[in-house]
Amino acid sequence: MTLKLRLSFMMFLQYAIWGAWLPLLYPFLQGHREFSVEQVGRVLAAGAVGAIIGPFVAGQVADRWLATEKFLALCHLVGAALVWKLASVPDYGTFLWLSLVYGVIYTPTLALTNSLTLHHISDRDRDFAPIRLWGTIGWIVAGIAVGQWLLYKHSPEALSSEALIAAQDAGRGDAFRFSAIVGAIMGLYCFSLPNTPPTKKGAQKNASIEAIGEIKGQPLVSLFLIAIPVSIIHQYYFVHTSTFLTELQSKGSGMGFTNLVTKIFGVGGGGLMTVGQMGEILVIALIPALTKKFSRKQLLMIGLVAYAARMAIFSYASSSMMAIIFGLALHGLCFGCFWFVAFMVVDEHTTKDVRASAQNLFNLVLVGLGIIVGSWFATWVVDNWATTEAGTDYTRLFSVPMWMSLACLVAVMIAYPKKAQVS
Repeated sequence: MTLKLRLSFMMFLQYAIWGAWLPLLYPFLQGHREFSVEQVGRVLAAGAVGAIIGPFVAGQVADRWLATEKFLALCHLVGAALVWKLASVPDYGTFLWLSLVYGVIYTPTLALTNSLTLHHISDRDRDFAPIRLWGTIGWIVAGIAVGQWLLYKHSPEALSSEALIAAQDAGRGDAFRFSAIVGAIMGLYCFSLPNTPPTKKGAQKNASIEAIGEIKGQPLVSLFLIAIPVSIIHQYYFVHTSTFLTELQSKGSGMGFTNLVTKIFGVGGGGLMTVGQMGEILVIALIPALTKKFSRKQLLMIGLVAYAARMAIFSYASSSMMAIIFGLALHGLCFGCFWFVAFMVVDEHTTKDVRASAQNLFNLVLVGLGIIVGSWFATWVVDNWATTEAGTDYTRLFSVPMWMSLACLVAVMIAYPKKAQVS
């Protein structure tokens, strides 16, 4: 197997682990476990702690002490055991603490798979995108597989809409078990990855502190600051979209186009959300061409326009399944043109000696601060702004991140430099 194929399969497994359960977590906890909105917000935030600890532990280990592939293997094997347990934990306290530990173990692996890949490829612009898009394919396969499982195993016929949703909520526990199986496979596979030893240069220095020193200049300081509100918007999408789609499919049951969508993607929201990852594949596949035609700043701005457009569709066209599918597909531009390009910017503006730590620091923003603040913000909006006597007002709910996206677009236009020297 060639190096690119080996790295591609690594990405496939890495994101299949996450894609199996993340889109379904909010309705599983609130609908089946019957946790309060505040408790759900705390669980979502607890899982993000790993992204905060990651730069100071995982980055240091991978940059200074232990080969990255071995560290990944250990994290995934332990993580598989933890996520299997999450499927059957009924009480809030235990679920919260297990989520905290799992976040500490799994979250840093997202950045480390990036740094391992970038360490071994010869051309960042040409090679990274085709390898990373297999992570998106893994997310899609996992999401559709779980959606079909819920459709055929946890969607009894002749139930009312409310009873059907309740049955699907209970079945979402199987998504954790599926994730655990994939995680165990990933853990074993990591031992076969290319050797990525810690650097000997500066072995006595703290890699995270060195990385912080390197991100003080432009464009990284602007990128990191703007990424905080964008990551809140990103988390907002993952908190509410599954429930939003589940209700939409339930209300449209019996309608031709909605039934066709359900047969293809299953139920529960997670399968249908993979339309976004399908769009992501297209965008990431085009990244080598896009990076030649557009500047990094222009690509970041395209991503933010897509964020705003998606939330506008969810707000003002929430009764049209076809419009919603188009809105989901915009996730490809959201992720591909903002987050994917942002990780490339981090890599090209830091030295090779501290890139694992720098990637983990950026991960701190994306799945650390963003998830913690975003989870609180998204649940607070539901309680205080979007919930009415008739249920959730989706126009109100999704208009909030729409305006936030436009504000971030203006911030990039003003603060992000047009040109920056590459390290």
